[in-house]
Amino acid sequence: MTPVKRSTRESFGVEIPFVRLLGFELQFFEGGMSELTYTPSTEHMNSFQVAHGGAVMTLLDVTMATAARSVDKGQGIVTIEMKTSFMQPATGALLARGKLMHRTRSTAFAEAHLYDAQGQLCAHSTGTFRYVPKRPGSEGPDHSINPAQIATD
Repeated sequence: MTPVKRSTRESFGVEIPFVRLLGFELQFFEGGMSELTYTPSTEHMNSFQVAHGGAVMTLLDVTMATAARSVDKGQGIVTIEMKTSFMQPATGALLARGKLMHRTRSTAFAEAHLYDAQGQLCAHSTGTFRYVPKRPGSEGPDHSINPAQIATD
């Protein structure tokens, strides 16, 4: 039986179904910094029984985006580009720390580091993000966002 995961709206301020599915937990989200924790399940492993690179990159992406959003939580944010370097396999309970490096009115530059349970650096990421304001009336009754209502211009 799969445990019920709490709504990401409670911690991230928006509902993010993929983040809920993976089980990321937001620990800190303030002043250009963020911390997320994640313990990969068996389904999130690769053939070497370590966290799959796609799951690791998703965690780093969300960590950077959250750091960028932490200075203006009313804004949405989308990833423009991302680079990840893997240093060693990520195993056990993982901790990701994100930092907003620079921001303009519409763009954010961030980085994130991923650590394993022993505190060893497993991966590092940098990314560029675009702030996207929500248009009035963009949320549906289930709190979902209609993609046609996201302002990207």
